[in-house]
Amino acid sequence: MTIAALQKSYLDKTLTPRELIQQIHTRIDANAANPIWIRTLSDEELEPYLQRLEGCDVLSLPLYGIPFAIKDNIDLAGIPTTAACPAFAYTPQKSAYVVQELINAGAIPIGKTNLDQFATGLVGTRSPYGACQNSINPEYISGGSSSGSAVSVALEMAAFSLGTDTAGSGRVPAAFNNLVGLKPSKGVLSTSGVVPACRSLDCVSIFANTTEDAEAVFAIAAAFDVEDAYSRMMPKRETSVLSRFTFAVPQKEQLKFFGDSEAEALFAEAVESFKRIGGEAVEIDFSPLFDAADLLYYGPWVTERYVAVKEMIENQPESFMEVTKTIIASGKTKSAEDYFNAEYKLKAYKRKSELLLADIDFALTPTTGTIYTIDEVNADPIQRNTNLGYYTNFMNLLDFSAYAVPAGFRKNALPFGVTLFSAAFEEKKLMQIAARYIKESVDV
Repeated sequence: MTIAALQKSYLDKTLTPRELIQQIHTRIDANAANPIWIRTLSDEELEPYLQRLEGCDVLSLPLYGIPFAIKDNIDLAGIPTTAACPAFAYTPQKSAYVVQELINAGAIPIGKTNLDQFATGLVGTRSPYGACQNSINPEYISGGSSSGSAVSVALEMAAFSLGTDTAGSGRVPAAFNNLVGLKPSKGVLSTSGVVPACRSLDCVSIFANTTEDAEAVFAIAAAFDVEDAYSRMMPKRETSVLSRFTFAVPQKEQLKFFGDSEAEALFAEAVESFKRIGGEAVEIDFSPLFDAADLLYYGPWVTERYVAVKEMIENQPESFMEVTKTIIASGKTKSAEDYFNAEYKLKAYKRKSELLLADIDFALTPTTGTIYTIDEVNADPIQRNTNLGYYTNFMNLLDFSAYAVPAGFRKNALPFGVTLFSAAFEEKKLMQIAARYIKESVDV
């Protein structure tokens, strides 16, 4: 299910949006045991979207009839937003800015997807609606927090989906479900109408099956929102095709795979593939990046999570899952002194990382070093979540743009992924290079 294939079917009159929605509902019903969705739209709720399209030409809207899923911490008008906490639920009168931009372009919202409660987690198991299962092997985690958003695309219930990404939630589920996951620069996609996790760091992310689809959605979604104080305008710049490029990889002793030898081998293969398409790999010291990552949960930024739900966690603590409550409540004890000391450290890490990457076109890491079963995560939820964030937690603190892409399969058929990242506003360059890498991997 890709945008181009659906548009061709519409133009050829072999499919209508209404017929496609019926097919999607059949798939949703067939996967009902997997808690992918918190709420899907009824036929009555979908009707206005379908009627609007029936009065339009297919070519008049860039996303005409393209079904998409919305993580349930992002508002869709008239549909409850829960952030995976039933006691928190509210029904917004208008859609999040980015959702409305996509609807205006012709996209059809299918429903709201499951997530780690209040977007706190990289695993997809921290939800009272149930642990979302991996799309390939249900014994394994889907990744989170944007769990249902990724699995809905992987199982062809949507052509693309919206997630959010503060610590890796728009990249980890992409890696675990063989998708591409775009984590834009902070503010490039508006967060108006998004339940905040860490408001100063949150990004709306995009899951898709192909780079072409991610690019098409990004082109529409990356619209400046004057109502969002954190919104940033995407600079207008030409993206030249790089036939030769230099990319950074961590020093060998800094690579961690947590005992997953197959992931280690797949990363080495990915590095060789990037070399074949014109890249020169350079090992650099990633210490400033990894040091910055430690600030995300062990520094004062966790206080932003506490501030976002302060009233509820103080007055209705029973509404939270235990692991979520433990993480968020830790933010209450951070002081202004803690914040400024951490901010000074972060500025130093940012300067060092800029110098390290100054002559590099992008950096390449595993998206995660390994993958876990649901039972393994439940047995040690904090440490295994921390392991999954090893390569992801520093991204938003250091204001990088990032693009996660598939990079092969383990012997048990579970996918592995890598992430390209660079300075802010380099999304188009990353997607261009990644598309060449994916084509090279397929051709090989």
